[in-house]
Amino acid sequence: MSSNKVAVLTDKAPKPLPGIYSQAIKANGMVFVSGAVPMDAETGKLIDGDIQAHTHQCIKNLTAILEAAGSSIDKVVKVNVFLSSMDDFAKMNEVYTTYWGDVKPCRTCVAVKTLPLNTDVEIECTALL
Repeated sequence: MSSNKVAVLTDKAPKPLPGIYSQAIKANGMVFVSGAVPMDAETGKLIDGDIQAHTHQCIKNLTAILEAAGSSIDKVVKVNVFLSSMDDFAKMNEVYTTYWGDVKPCRTCVAVKTLPLNTDVEIECTALL
């Protein structure tokens, strides 16, 4: 039985943990992108800054993965945002709303107890190819 799913990997975004998950999977005309934290692809470390700088970095990482998959940020149809505190909701939205053009994707935003590396935001998305 053959699989119609293809893993996506780019050096322009932080590397996934080996053997745990893929940066993204392309399947059936869609690309499903794993959660992106505000990590620098070159250093492998979280960037300095506040929730707004971190939101920009998350979306920069998602954009690099989407482009490597043959898609783009403008083709995103669903976004999930995870915050460590809803106190950051308004500031995150100030940055978030500058992306994705006029027709914003569907979105869920939730606060969670802890995120990887104790960061304040993680964002994942699904896009059309």
